Amino acid sequence: MSIPVPTPPPPRPATPHADIDRSLATLTERAPAWAGLSLDDRIGYLRSLLHGAHRAAPGLVADACAAKGLVGGQAGDEWGATAVSMLRTMRILLDTLEGIRREGRVPLPRSAVRVRPDGQVTVRVLPVDVYDRILYPGVAGDVWVDPGVARADLDANLGGFYTKATTPPAAVSLVLGAGNVAAITLLDVLDKLFVEGSTVLLKHSRVAEYLAPHFDAAFADLISAGFVRTVYGGRADNGDYLTRHAAVDGIHLTGSGASYDAVVWGRDVAARKASGTPIIDKPVTCELGNVSPVIIVPGRWSERSLRLHAENVATQISHNSGYNCNATRMLVMAEAWPQREAFLDHLRRVLHSLPLRPAYYPGAEEAYERHLAAERQVEVFGRREPGVLPPTLLLNLDPEGDHLIFREEPWCPLAGVVDLPGETAAEFLARAVPFCNERLFGTLTATVLADGATSRALGPAWDAALAGLRYGTVAVNIWSAVGFAFGASTWGAFPGHSPADIGSGMGFVHNARLVDRPQKTVVRSPFTLAFKPPWFLTHRLGDRVLAEAAALEVDRHWWRLPRLGALALRG
Repeated sequence: MSIPVPTPPPPRPATPHADIDRSLATLTERAPAWAGLSLDDRIGYLRSLLHGAHRAAPGLVADACAAKGLVGGQAGDEWGATAVSMLRTMRILLDTLEGIRREGRVPLPRSAVRVRPDGQVTVRVLPVDVYDRILYPGVAGDVWVDPGVARADLDANLGGFYTKATTPPAAVSLVLGAGNVAAITLLDVLDKLFVEGSTVLLKHSRVAEYLAPHFDAAFADLISAGFVRTVYGGRADNGDYLTRHAAVDGIHLTGSGASYDAVVWGRDVAARKASGTPIIDKPVTCELGNVSPVIIVPGRWSERSLRLHAENVATQISHNSGYNCNATRMLVMAEAWPQREAFLDHLRRVLHSLPLRPAYYPGAEEAYERHLAAERQVEVFGRREPGVLPPTLLLNLDPEGDHLIFREEPWCPLAGVVDLPGETAAEFLARAVPFCNERLFGTLTATVLADGATSRALGPAWDAALAGLRYGTVAVNIWSAVGFAFGASTWGAFPGHSPADIGSGMGFVHNARLVDRPQKTVVRSPFTLAFKPPWFLTHRLGDRVLAEAAALEVDRHWWRLPRLGALALRG
């Protein structure tokens, strides 16, 4: 049976340069007012935005599903990645600002602050409240603070400008929106407005212009006040005009390294990098993707655990048709693990069982074919047809080889499998961490799967492995995408990239608890779960659970829990 492939909606007309100039003139004029706005007024705008986004969510989810060819329960992709993540981040940021107004500090208990054995300070930001403890039992998230911040200095490094008795500089930011997940664009604008304190000009991605009316509805009060404007057009129409415009003080983009180079270095990239002469001199923050690894630590797993984490990994490969910067791109396994083949067999069965999805993102089919052509051992789970890319594994990759997938993120539902030596879990981890850090492109996200008995037996080696992974989000037994969706956690590449070697990008977003100098976020989940997470593609009612979860983020009342729990348990 053929999969219906959606026809992309026609692009909106490019915004004329004269209209761009008028928008930027308004944003420049209003920037001092926004920078100097009282905390009470900021809270009022944020509360309006939260409720506006909630009202817009059903239409936004419907339009995103239509654009991506998602049907039925596949709408869970959008209810989770877009609705829950944007509403949750706004709600937690609102709670943070209200706490600062009430107490003069970020509303975290003193017990949230811990100091690791090496002296690095961490801040527990998850769970946020009792609802989190009920909905995500055992899940905890810590923001690891830049090692240069001592415990005694932490309070001075929380809360952004809100706790510093300072006014942010009057500035105009340009946000170049993402094409794959609508929440990325919404939350990037949120960050520039409320975390950095600038007015914002947004250019929607051509792939996601369906977002525009919903964005305009959610941000209506901010648009009416002259603090936000939107424009349209591709790189050829407006790209250079926008990024080089004198009224734009800073830029944030989500996309590829090639997009970043085009903005910062122009056409003659190699020569300009060699001479150190970018074409723009304004700050650019960005999130640029990753060859995201899942490190599977060898242990003794039950059949239930093998199946559960096969569903976990299959979801990470196929969610949003594979067009996620945190999708599983590499399975890192122990060649001596006795259950290696059993796990892969479970994964094969799950991937075979998932309904195929349209390849809605431009260029994905070419990327898919390029990666398949580069390897000899390929396993495809479904029929390849025009406009459809079945989930695929590239098997038995040589860890010392020069594989394309080591160097380039495959923007499609495709993952490699590499086996490393090591007779014990400790020996394997001692090889897996440097392999991921040194051989795989990017520093955005990594996931580690390890049963409790094995992680406890590893002792200090377990902690050393988590500390040694140079990724902006490290997730244990849970998809690293939760670092994006949970809001209180930070999202961005591990610090250390430069404009000439940009990797996964620079800067953090989300960060609704306003940790000023984050290094990474580590999220931990129990290895065994009482119920299947609703974002698993194998959850039979995931779309309904996540729609209820989105409503709970805005209307935090206990009476919503029984229905949500009943739906979750039927998955």
